[in-house]
Amino acid sequence: MLRSDDNRLNGMDSAPVTLHNKHALVPSFLASKGLVKLHIDSYNHFIETEIKNIVRANNRVSVPEANWWLEYNDVYVRSPTVNDGGVVASRVTPHDCRLRDLTYAGEILVDVTFMRQNEIVSKKGILIGRMPVMLKSSVCILNGKTPSELMRLKECPLDPGGYFIIGGTEKVILMQEQMSKNRLIVEEDSKRGLVCSVTSSSAQTKSKTNIIMKDDKFFLAHNSFTVDVPVAVLFKAMGITSDQEILHYIGTEESIWANFVPSLKQCLESSVHTRLDACRWLQSRLQQRRFRPGLTSGKPTRPDCPVSEEDVVLEMQRFIRDIIITHVEMEKFNFAPRALFLGQMVRYLILANEHQIPPDDRDFYGNKRIELAGSLLALLFEDVFKTFNEDMWLTVSKIDTKRRCTPFDISRHIKTWMITEQLNRAISSGNWIIKRFRMMRHGVTQIVSRLSYVAALGHMTRMTSTFEKTRKVSGPRSIHASQWGFVCPSDTPEGEACGLVKNVALMCHVTVEMDDTELIRLLRSYYVMPLHQFLYGRTEFIIYVNGKPIGFTEQPGKLAALIRGLRRSGRIDCFVSVHIKQAHRCVHVVSDGGRLCRPYIVVANNRPLVTQAMLEDLVHNVLSWDDFLKKGVIEYLDANELNDCLVAMDESYLSDGNKYTHMEIDPATILGVVAGLIPYPDHNQSPRNTYQCAMGKQAIGTVALNQQIRFDTLQYQMVYPQKPLVQSKTIQMMHFDELPAGQNAIVAIMSYSGYDVEDALIVNRASLDRGFARACVYRRAGVHLKMHENAVYDRLMGPSVDRETGLPRRGDELLQADGTAFVGARASDRQILVNKEMPVVKVNAAQDNAGQLGLHGGTHESMAPTSSLTNDILGMPALQFLLR
Repeated sequence: MLRSDDNRLNGMDSAPVTLHNKHALVPSFLASKGLVKLHIDSYNHFIETEIKNIVRANNRVSVPEANWWLEYNDVYVRSPTVNDGGVVASRVTPHDCRLRDLTYAGEILVDVTFMRQNEIVSKKGILIGRMPVMLKSSVCILNGKTPSELMRLKECPLDPGGYFIIGGTEKVILMQEQMSKNRLIVEEDSKRGLVCSVTSSSAQTKSKTNIIMKDDKFFLAHNSFTVDVPVAVLFKAMGITSDQEILHYIGTEESIWANFVPSLKQCLESSVHTRLDACRWLQSRLQQRRFRPGLTSGKPTRPDCPVSEEDVVLEMQRFIRDIIITHVEMEKFNFAPRALFLGQMVRYLILANEHQIPPDDRDFYGNKRIELAGSLLALLFEDVFKTFNEDMWLTVSKIDTKRRCTPFDISRHIKTWMITEQLNRAISSGNWIIKRFRMMRHGVTQIVSRLSYVAALGHMTRMTSTFEKTRKVSGPRSIHASQWGFVCPSDTPEGEACGLVKNVALMCHVTVEMDDTELIRLLRSYYVMPLHQFLYGRTEFIIYVNGKPIGFTEQPGKLAALIRGLRRSGRIDCFVSVHIKQAHRCVHVVSDGGRLCRPYIVVANNRPLVTQAMLEDLVHNVLSWDDFLKKGVIEYLDANELNDCLVAMDESYLSDGNKYTHMEIDPATILGVVAGLIPYPDHNQSPRNTYQCAMGKQAIGTVALNQQIRFDTLQYQMVYPQKPLVQSKTIQMMHFDELPAGQNAIVAIMSYSGYDVEDALIVNRASLDRGFARACVYRRAGVHLKMHENAVYDRLMGPSVDRETGLPRRGDELLQADGTAFVGARASDRQILVNKEMPVVKVNAAQDNAGQLGLHGGTHESMAPTSSLTNDILGMPALQFLLR
């Protein structure tokens, strides 16, 4: 009896598992993390965390000569407001900003403590500038609103958000592909041979370190020195003077030592034996002489006094600390962690030169990071804030605070326009020019495409590369195997941007930066030994957390399994990733921002942990997406960790004998937003899907539910849009059936007069008469009434009336008594819609009636279905017409 029960249970275990309604997880993910949410999460992280870290890193401005200092205690961003000339700023909505050509921005307020005539004063809520606010972010007034509340604010409930409004124009910051920060990258340069580089980035400093291999010797290539610096000299300048100790930082194998011995001989040839010799050698080869005498004594010395040896060593070690591997933290001048990292760079070059490890693939998505709006704005704000502090220091230095009759109050001398204008200019023009960080990028932002609802969604998920588009290189343009599930394989433009401009997949999420202090503290209590005991044993693996070495372990498999267990149990963040590099003998634990992640169902003993009962609870709204993550049955994997996993496409693969670790939620989600609208894309040629992705964004349809009150510069609307007869799951998840584009046409394929007309279409007249493919084009036209010198204003005048007939003169037939055309007026060419009169302020000023707005050019008759009279930022009237 027991044996038969055992056989029955074994039969149940071996039977294939079928999960119904598994695709219900996709809309649940999209409601929590999908599509435009990655932009919003990045911006929220910038507003709530990164901006505070930037201010904390630059929190003090002091002028000792004036006995004055200022410290920032806190910084925060308020909800968007606009100052209409009153004392108190009023709340503003995105619709008002589009209508009145305003910038949707919130106030940046700081709490400060400063010195005022030997008195310490604290103030709260001091305005230092205005921050452009992303729609649907945590500081936007649309955040958390229900569909009915959004409609009261004249917003479309289906609008995804994730963009900015600058001067009434909608701007989106495109995602940017960049190489990983704080990671060792070994690549082959056509000019310099093998190069091992690391781009260090932290809240305090940013630098790049290049170690090159030239004539079997190793050098540091840095533009601060006139020549390439031998690595052995750099080790000795760090305080590691023993040759044997230097070799132990690189490895213990004889082949490693044999490759590094020629570099040690360079020290003998240059007579560099001690730390002082190395520092003097480096000092003599600086591009610009860098020395401040009297550092050790604290008192300035005369220029003719000899420089002490201690001053030379201290100054050069400070210089090395500021430019070499700056992301690795060090206590005082203990260079041991950085020396180990430098030894790893040399070791990787030796192993790559002997073909024991392959060079890193720049196109592999595990070596890339995606910069979103939050990280790009953080770089821009850091540069602007430092410039703001420098200007404040200069202002205080010029003012003699000691001789002032009234107490000096710095809050009255703050230039709020400095931060505001630079942020607005960068987003408006798309030029991210930051000389401090040597960044010069163009085309970072674009105007949101409003040709259709799908075009706007596709624009939000677009991702660009910094690779030069004019170069005819196939490598960066080709589909890489690591793009699976992260980047849409079909949605890319034709021409020179092919393969360089991409779109993220439907179930892809981009991580945001998180503090790794608690993560490091937690890991040091599990299988981790301190670095000073590291001896390059065959079973010893260095542990890196976001590129920083924190220790080593002899049980990398157990450590990786432990981290995954902590992640599934919710002890650490769900976006923490771990992967093992066997050839490099290291374990990477990653929690930084910009990684492309994708959710997978966890499989144990070839059975998915997601059960049918859980899916039923999800359908009935008993469980949510976050509940699946908390239960540990679904987890996020990035490109690096995915290499250590075996993923089943669906349940049928689990019984083929392989030991799977994860399973796909829905294979169709490897496509993007636009490619997901194509029915049966697997039955098409690949180029046909790419063509449809380009044409699908141009389909005329419904732009938004509030399209009748939008005053866009150019807007296309289909008169009778229809839902597609053949729908994919993506169409319903994207609400494309609620905002459709195009019409369902009945097409007959037949021969015309015995000849083939290729791809031409012949449309019958009756269909056109019944409204088939009928569309309207809307254009915006308007005038602003301005105030001129001598406090005179522009004004609107009524139509000019002929004295004899009593009728309006030619061209003024549409004008009412208030000087504007009536709503619904049919305007032909050269007819005036607004009669604006400008006063004669100067001799060469415009004459009366010089500001008339009319229809110029073209002979098509237009209609003015609606108009709007609002006030601009200066409180002056602004009149706009929507012409059809």
